Amino acid sequence: MNPIVKTFDIGDGRTISIETGKLAKQANGSIVLRFGDTMLLATIVSNKDAKENVDFLPLTVDYQEKFASVGRIPGSFMRRESRLSDYEILISRLVDRALRPLFPEDYHADTQVAITLISSDPEIMPDALAALAASAAIAVSDIPFNGPISEVRVAKIDGKLCINPNKTDLERADLDLIVAGTKHDLNMVEGEMNEVSEDEMLEALKFAHEHIKIQVKAQEELAEQLGIVKREYNHEKNDLELKDAIRDFCYDRIAEIASKASGKSERGTAAKAIKEDFIASLPEDHSKDSFLIGKYFHDIEKEAVRNVVLDSRKRLDGRGLTDVRPIWSEVNYLPRTHGSAVFTRGETQALTSVTLGSKLDEQLLDSPMNAGHSKFMLHYNFPGFSTGEVKPNRGPARREIGHGNLASRAIRKVMPDKDKNPYTVRIVSDVLESNGSSSMATVCASSLALFDAGMPMKSAVSGIAMGMISDEKTGKYAILSDILGDEDHLGDMDFKVCGTEKGIVACQMDIKVNGLSYEVLGEALNQAKQGRLHILSKMNETIQKPNNDYKPHTPRIETIYVDTEYIGAIIGPGGKVIQQLQKDTGTTVSITEEGNKGIVEVMAIDGVGMAKVRDFIKGLTTKPEVGEVYEGKVKTIQPFGAFVEFLPGKDGLLHISEISWKRIESMDGVLNVGETIQVKLVEVDQKTGKYRLSHKVLLPREPKPQEN
Repeated sequence: MNPIVKTFDIGDGRTISIETGKLAKQANGSIVLRFGDTMLLATIVSNKDAKENVDFLPLTVDYQEKFASVGRIPGSFMRRESRLSDYEILISRLVDRALRPLFPEDYHADTQVAITLISSDPEIMPDALAALAASAAIAVSDIPFNGPISEVRVAKIDGKLCINPNKTDLERADLDLIVAGTKHDLNMVEGEMNEVSEDEMLEALKFAHEHIKIQVKAQEELAEQLGIVKREYNHEKNDLELKDAIRDFCYDRIAEIASKASGKSERGTAAKAIKEDFIASLPEDHSKDSFLIGKYFHDIEKEAVRNVVLDSRKRLDGRGLTDVRPIWSEVNYLPRTHGSAVFTRGETQALTSVTLGSKLDEQLLDSPMNAGHSKFMLHYNFPGFSTGEVKPNRGPARREIGHGNLASRAIRKVMPDKDKNPYTVRIVSDVLESNGSSSMATVCASSLALFDAGMPMKSAVSGIAMGMISDEKTGKYAILSDILGDEDHLGDMDFKVCGTEKGIVACQMDIKVNGLSYEVLGEALNQAKQGRLHILSKMNETIQKPNNDYKPHTPRIETIYVDTEYIGAIIGPGGKVIQQLQKDTGTTVSITEEGNKGIVEVMAIDGVGMAKVRDFIKGLTTKPEVGEVYEGKVKTIQPFGAFVEFLPGKDGLLHISEISWKRIESMDGVLNVGETIQVKLVEVDQKTGKYRLSHKVLLPREPKPQEN
């Protein structure tokens, strides 16, 4: 065993080390990355040959965190790691999006990248290290790759940009971006920010790229030290004669379709007809490969559409480059939800609902790096019918989780502060139609639905997806606002930007080409600003601000603060008291402890139940005072009197002699169990703490009969 370690400074005195040759040596490439006490094991395995008739890269990226890395045992029933959590899937996507564009276009072998968190420093976030670890594993392998790449987190804290800050410092950040790229270009960005300007975004991206170059250089030096030689491969079969025949037959006809404004279905039908006409033009006994016909037709269709857009400056649906599709929206569409909205932009539509719950509805987070509870959830659903397809419903795929996370980041930034919002909030966005950027439609619909719910939002937020088509040979490029699905598929960039009137709150960018200058990126950001402000203006036509109150059927929440000594009494033995209280009042009651205060949160549909709980807790936490009058309930009756509960959990003796000024010989028929009676606390025994009550002192005293 001869492990080799490469150590480098990330720019501020902190170092990262990459070790290879010690662990997982049967993988094609494996490394252990260490930053502080955080350690990631990254491996890559790729088959030598590709499967038949595959024209894409079957790449799988899996990031997983071991609970042992933070000294915890999983909280699940099985007490072991199982399927990836949403958080792990999101990091897997960050790595995938950074790596995938850099593999050669003709490399089609099944490839798997696995990154495992094996040790964790609580102050070091591993998400910004995973892509560096994966790229380093590729760098020390024989797998072809047009990298290396790296990924960093850039944050703006206290007005200063910094790289990979500590977790506690990140809580103060006004900008939090994860940026990936090669030494030449950026190719992936994702993050959130507090209404920053386009110039601040560009400044952060440039700052991140300088540090990415340092990490790329370290990988190159490590590969050179190891003398890595990349494998030879041949994963494609070609028939250039067939490709030329398809070009001659189809190119002009496809270009003609692309130059005429049409809808998604119409374009698809027309393109399919052209392909079928070409196949029909071949001799009946032809031996042309149907797989190659489909592949070449797609390539020529892509080329023709891109050239039409670059030359005519017009889009597939007839729009100009900066035009946004027609928008209509509606709120309060679902009468029994706590808030709802429909947002439609062109052929993309989202139906979104808002549900407001109590503290008991918070989401439990149980992963090595994310343990605790979340009061905000946004779930994004993308059923097959939204694109006219038959697709089994087997829960959200990685794409749905990623798109929902982007929308969640944007909306979370404009949610009211804790003191203005006692609710746990769940937003569900169901995409009903999709032809371009359903995640941005989700952002818009969610903002509208929250306004409809009466949530006191800081601001409305909208989102827009930007695209780009470019020609490296001629230098021509076109930046497209509000892209269609075809423009996303055939284009070179997918740049989603969410923001308020004041600035950007979230973004996600994937770039498929090299050489995107900061000038072009700045142009895209400014064009996006105009587009999202236009969308905001259309949203304002539907609803301009949050409704003044919640819906009548929305449960109300009231918070009551008590001394911690009373928490046990409110809960009762085995939860008996609080369970009975909820049953009797039709409310939901939760209790937490912060410092020396108990926080009782009560959620009720009506004011009657709320008042009953309020009175109960007030009574339970009120110290009995001699001389005070209380409304009591008879609990038990004895020959010598009755025990009356005059405050929750506090019983006192109402002696038979204290019921009336008249002499009472027996308790029979005088009082009944459950009867309410006013009593006055007349004494507290200092030794036993027992309470003595009187009812007669509240009654007028009858005069004594005069003697004759």
